[in-house]
Amino acid sequence: MPLNRRTFLESSVAVGAGAALATGVAAPAEAHGRRPKPAKRYSFTVMGTTDLHGNVFNWDYFTDKEFDDKAHNDIGLAKISTLVDQVREEKGRRNTLLIDAGDTIQGTQLSYYYAKVDPITARRGPVHPMAQAMNAIGYDAAALGNHEFNYGIPVLRKFEEQCDFPLLGANALDAKTLRPAFAPYSMHRLRTPHGKDVKVAVLGLTNPGIAIWDKANVQGKMVFPGLEEQAAKWVPKLRSMGADVVVVSAHSGSSGTSSYGDQLPHIENAAGLVAEQVPGIDAILVGHAHTEIPEYRVKNKETGKDVVLSEPLKWGQRLTTFDFDLVWEKGRWVVEKVGAQVLNSNTVAEDPQITGLLADEHEKVVAYVNQVIGTSTAAMTTADAPWKDEPIIDLINVVQAETVKAALAGGAHAALPVLSQASCFSRTARIPAGAVSIKDAAGLYPFENTLEARLMTGAQLKEYLEYSAKYYVQTAAGAPVDTALLTNAGGTPDYNYDAVSGLTYEIDIAKPAGSRIVNLSFEGKPLDPAAQFVLAVNNYRASGGGAFPHVANAQQLWANSDEIRNTIIQWVKAKGTVDPGLFASVDWKLTRDGVPVF
Repeated sequence: MPLNRRTFLESSVAVGAGAALATGVAAPAEAHGRRPKPAKRYSFTVMGTTDLHGNVFNWDYFTDKEFDDKAHNDIGLAKISTLVDQVREEKGRRNTLLIDAGDTIQGTQLSYYYAKVDPITARRGPVHPMAQAMNAIGYDAAALGNHEFNYGIPVLRKFEEQCDFPLLGANALDAKTLRPAFAPYSMHRLRTPHGKDVKVAVLGLTNPGIAIWDKANVQGKMVFPGLEEQAAKWVPKLRSMGADVVVVSAHSGSSGTSSYGDQLPHIENAAGLVAEQVPGIDAILVGHAHTEIPEYRVKNKETGKDVVLSEPLKWGQRLTTFDFDLVWEKGRWVVEKVGAQVLNSNTVAEDPQITGLLADEHEKVVAYVNQVIGTSTAAMTTADAPWKDEPIIDLINVVQAETVKAALAGGAHAALPVLSQASCFSRTARIPAGAVSIKDAAGLYPFENTLEARLMTGAQLKEYLEYSAKYYVQTAAGAPVDTALLTNAGGTPDYNYDAVSGLTYEIDIAKPAGSRIVNLSFEGKPLDPAAQFVLAVNNYRASGGGAFPHVANAQQLWANSDEIRNTIIQWVKAKGTVDPGLFASVDWKLTRDGVPVF
């Protein structure tokens, strides 16, 4: 993998001449009536976003209307731009930096369109909307997220080429040379009113899970060692190069855990461990976990100093601001104080410069998602799908099962029964009665997952289902059932609850997790533990996502490179009519002591 021109390690980014006034205060008078000079001080702000996931506008392309949620959050870079302008006006633009912690070019139909429909990699192709917006706003650096690799390295490299700022990944290494495949860091010089510049280093770290989750795109090309290991290597180098302040932009949560069991070679959410174990870091912009952390302090074990962490909420809902106060001591700038907070993008209007810049791209994508691809004989919705076997989830499973059966036809495993797993990714997805558009079909599958076929036994599938059923809160027989409190036990997200089609079973939620699957059968008979089945499964789950048992180590019989949502779109186009009566069935239900809950 040739190194990009931005990976030249000695490059630095000058950010202009500052004009802030010193905030020093004179010390008390000493003997002989002489006053010492006031201490030299300087303050600056680092702003940060993360997990933008292709959101420029405050718009939901899956519902084709302005974004809204229960908390009335707003999303998108156009909103962030307004907040950034406000901070720059308050602090002085030359006293600010703007960085991102990754997951930028995947997540909306806007980003999908310019990766797949009108790809930026085409000859004379377009400039990616996220590059256009981030360039216009004036980002100084961005760390790589794991979803940057979803569309393959050529799309990522083209996006990198189109950005006016470096994409950072100190732990994204060329597989052959083990040298950085992207710039590990960027160095920024802030001029102070005292004639002594402040050098701010931004170290970028990405998620080691890329090696598993995007194995098809990176295997043999890049490797991704642990964040702690690479931070320990680079932070001392940055300090030796004269960095007065070291900020880490890490696409890694703060919890110190991994949600993928032992499938990951390194800890997934390692930002807190980096702060604790690696001396010399002043602040960490946290990403990946999609949680909001205004300010979180971690004491470094070696120095005893606090490292300030902050994670702004996903999709441009929040902007983090790190405020640094520095003092000149013994010939160098020393960080005296750091504080962090998050600003809410629902408090401001969209920046007309950004919405105007990308109005044409937005209109193209709106027209694309509204293309009619078929009709449905009945309305279907995911509103009750987290606790009922709903036809809309059956639709995903029938598409996946039919696709795998066709792929295995004529081969050694063609005679095996094909089962399928699917999750409720969104509780607001719907297929209307009548005309079905691309946005309707794509809304069932908002992730870029692809489809695989894995060989599983009956015994393994039972353990798989038991693991999935931990999603439900244990509820005693006869106790009232509140659906608002029934799911997401132990913090399990909706996308980590799988319904499996092709089997019939009950989930007894009165029983403890691990012993809930009852009356498990196949074709009307108790499931044979030794019987073999093909499981149609998404690549995220097959690679260890969610830490479901057995599937990651199961034999892969087939794999596809096309996104499952595109497979659904093509299936609807080919059928012309979606008739739930032809595929919907109640294969599973919640019970308590044999009595159905619903």
